[in-house]
Amino acid sequence: MDVPEQTTLGGYYRRHAHIYDLTRWAFLFGRSELVRSTARLGNPKRILEIGCGTGRNLAQLAGQFPSADITGVDLSGDMLNKARQKLSAYGSRVRLINRAYDAPLSPDAPFDLIVLSYCLSMINPGFEKVLKHCAEDLSPTGYIAIADFHSSSSRWFKQWMSVNHVRMEEQISKSLASLAYEPERMRVSKAFGGLWSYLVYVGRKPSTTKVDQ
Repeated sequence: MDVPEQTTLGGYYRRHAHIYDLTRWAFLFGRSELVRSTARLGNPKRILEIGCGTGRNLAQLAGQFPSADITGVDLSGDMLNKARQKLSAYGSRVRLINRAYDAPLSPDAPFDLIVLSYCLSMINPGFEKVLKHCAEDLSPTGYIAIADFHSSSSRWFKQWMSVNHVRMEEQISKSLASLAYEPERMRVSKAFGGLWSYLVYVGRKPSTTKVDQ
């Protein structure tokens, strides 16, 4: 019997929650750049981060947008426990939800900005559905902001990353294009001498007709 992806990832993050912040800085590049780049998008009133983990980005977003209501969603309760400790100073302005993002969260009260940081490459299968749900959760002038693994020319490295649930086949950028998200900023940068590359992307929501196809 196949094990559901969210169950597998839940166990993975249960084991890694206590060391996540101590280790991920060494290879999850582009996260701070991504948050800084959202400062150019005006003054979003409602912000959502999918796969918010231990709350690193949420804390930066809360500081950058002091009047915004911010929501973080993650399927790992262990990671959210770490986030609650980090975000306690922001009170009720930052809300944390323990669930998989397998359906739109708030289409009747849409978000002005949705952030996804190193989560899409770990949702296999299903990442394209996440991007479709994001389009439903975004306001008409809303933005999506993504930092994630992009690709690697090394077969052994991609195999090793797949053991850690990560897919690196340019699938995120290809899906964004096929769903007709409108890029305002897209940069692919090399890491560790070109062993892999990572994507930093900011774009507007696509047209409804494209998402529904």
